Amino acid sequence: MNRPTGDPAHTGPPDPRRVDPRVLAALLDRHGWRRTGGARGPYTRWTPPGPDPASLLVPDSRAFPDCDDLLTDALTALARTAAPSARDILTALAVPSDEVRWHRETAPPTRAPSGAPGPWTAQDRLRAAARRVLLAAALAVRGHARLHARALVDEVLVDAPSDAARGLTAFVPVDPGRPVTERLHHALHATREAVDYQRATGRPDAFDTAVAAGVGHELTEALVALVHGTAVAAVTLAWAPAAGAPSGCAARPEPVAFTPGDLPALREAGARYLRAGPSAPAHVTGTVVRLRRPGARGPGTVRLRVLTGTDAPHLHVTLDEDAYRTAVHAHLAGLPLRVSGRLEGRGGLRRLTDTYGVAPVEVDDAERDRLTKTLDEEC
Repeated sequence: MNRPTGDPAHTGPPDPRRVDPRVLAALLDRHGWRRTGGARGPYTRWTPPGPDPASLLVPDSRAFPDCDDLLTDALTALARTAAPSARDILTALAVPSDEVRWHRETAPPTRAPSGAPGPWTAQDRLRAAARRVLLAAALAVRGHARLHARALVDEVLVDAPSDAARGLTAFVPVDPGRPVTERLHHALHATREAVDYQRATGRPDAFDTAVAAGVGHELTEALVALVHGTAVAAVTLAWAPAAGAPSGCAARPEPVAFTPGDLPALREAGARYLRAGPSAPAHVTGTVVRLRRPGARGPGTVRLRVLTGTDAPHLHVTLDEDAYRTAVHAHLAGLPLRVSGRLEGRGGLRRLTDTYGVAPVEVDDAERDRLTKTLDEEC
């Protein structure tokens, strides 16, 4: 995210032969362009919001005989229009990308205080906070995708509008960036729910369970930086139309907003995560002594009696549906389970999150009998 503010993104039209007209129509609709004309036919006409007189004729599909010609004209007109959204649309067409938008509203003071930060400083602060939010999501990516996620943050294309002190958009390529945006989606919503729970009950418990969604010290501190000095700060994700929404995510996610009233909960959670100690990668082998999930399907939590990998006697391990099924089979077969992830400390309770590589460990009959006897004694 080091692109200078205001530096053009992909402002030239992409190759029309590589553009899906349905994706173009979805992007126009996302950015507020209006579909005009009568009954739908083989093509539709789109006009931008505001007084801009631009008009684009977009075929409904590639089955239209003059599809490439119409797309060439539409993309050329889009590159020439003064509509602020045109550049974002062309950027999203050039490289299929998920869009992450940050927006901040600052209550204007009745009189500008001496030494108040100017737009450039506010813009830099927004850019720095946005980068921290993306980096926190990248650090929370599970498994081997984590290796590429952090480097991706510095390569993300950023587009800043004229009022860049208030808004910023990052274009995260679906390949290889989808794990980052998917993780960010879950983490933001889990943070919002945890903040609401703490403000309603005074209890921070929800921040413990939010760890499984990718929430941690890095994200809470990034959100504090984003919200500080604003009336409200919001993060909105929009999935690349060509790829669609990831499984388990809303097709059109609602903005996730935070206000200064949320800062005490965010700061307390960040300090709590920090006191618990930094997470560390771990490769653990243990026997499954408890299994729990809220329904017949979906992710769940298991309790392991640790054999190797950490000095903690027991671990709570968060698993997705497939990994949970593997843990059930290992438990029924009396086999130890091997699992890798991030070792987290929570008030004396140790958790393994961001898990991957879940597999049973084959042992001989004598060792299996010994483990089964130990398990019976513990249960």
